[in-house]
This record gives sequence, structure tokens and C-alpha cells, in this order.
Amino acid sequence: MRDRNGKPLHGLSIGILMLEARFPRIPGDMGNGLTWPFPVHYKVVRGASPDRVVRQNAAGLLDTFIDAARELVADGVDGITTNCGFLSLFQEQISRAVPVPVLTSSLMQVAMVNSLLPHGRRAGILTISGSTLTPLHLEKAGVPQGTPVGTTEGLREFTRVIIGNELELDVEAARQDNVEAALALQAANPNLGAIVLECTNMVPYAADIRKATGLPVFSIEPFVHWFHASLAPRVFLT
Repeated sequence: MRDRNGKPLHGLSIGILMLEARFPRIPGDMGNGLTWPFPVHYKVVRGASPDRVVRQNAAGLLDTFIDAARELVADGVDGITTNCGFLSLFQEQISRAVPVPVLTSSLMQVAMVNSLLPHGRRAGILTISGSTLTPLHLEKAGVPQGTPVGTTEGLREFTRVIIGNELELDVEAARQDNVEAALALQAANPNLGAIVLECTNMVPYAADIRKATGLPVFSIEPFVHWFHASLAPRVFLT
């Protein structure tokens, strides 16, 4: 058998563009390597703090993200994703800049989820920052107009710690924030059929949200599994 590739790294189908952050990344978080059953390749985008990306529309960071994406490709990845749903703003530009598929945001699932739901039902979004998730973020991700949005913003722990980039996280309080916000979204929208988690740091609480609401919960974690399966399909025939 002969192998010819030319990449410096092999077996890394997924490259992840990471914000520069220091808050705890518990299992389930994209930035915790134990979250993934397959190898991933991380690239920290220097200067891309949670506050700058989420609350300041990643101002001045486009070229930095493109450079980091190109470095991931040069290292050998076959596809690129990010660890912040707000980076849907850069989907088109990063896709144009690299020769591999790009998945910037969990929000890109919303339209697809709608197509799965029973008649009269629609997906809603749960975000870390409802005040700064703009129509442009949604448009760039292909989210249908009128999609309901709920948020953990203003609650006890989750939004403050993640966007504030704090060193300690009360996991139980963060869990309660996510469940409470999901229940409020459901209560405000009787036709809600599913919840899409915008924030990649919400993944550890997806099962709790599912249990509390009874609704399907879509997040970046299964989305990246789907993405990976397209880049490294299972082998059934030998």
C-alpha cells in the first residue's frame, strides 16, 4: 500500500477556530478535547475575546480569523468550524478564503430543523446574548425571519461568566440558567417544536433542557458529528 498526502498532520478532519478565553471548559464544551470521540485540531484566534466577538460583532477580527483558518488548512484539516455561534457573520468570507467546507455557527441548523418538525411547529433559538444577536447574525446563518429567540442574559451565572471570561464557573447555577431560559422560551411560544442552542458552551446542558422542555435540542456538538461524518465516512466495505 502507498500513501500520498503532503499534509504535515494526518487524521484531523475537523479544525476548530477558538476564541481566546480562560473560562472553565467543562466536558461537552467544544474547547474540551474530551468532548470529541475523534481527533480535532484547535487554533486559538488571538484577540478574539468572548466580549469582542459576542458584544462587539467581532469588530476588526475578520482578517485574523481568515489567517487562522488558512493555518488550519495548511496543517491538514479537511473542514473548519468555530466555537461561537456569533461567528455566522464571517461564514461567507471564511468560506471564500479557504478550500475546505466551513461551518461557523450552530444557527445554520435552524432552517433544517424546521423542515423536520410537525406542521405548525417551528424551532426557537437559545442564545447567550439576546441583546446582541442581530438580524444580520441570523441572516448570515440562513435563519428564517420571525424565529423566536430566548436568552440566558440577565440570569445568575452562565452569560456573566462566559462573556466576562471569568476563571470560575458554578456549573449548577449555569445549568439552572439554561433550563430557566429554555422554559421561558417555550412558555412564550406555544408552537415551539425544538430548540437550537446558539452558544457552543451550552452543550453540557442540552440533556437538562431536553428533560425540562420535552423538546428536541439541537446544538453544535451533534452538528459537528454530522460534519465530521461527511469528511471521514465510516468504512463498511473493505
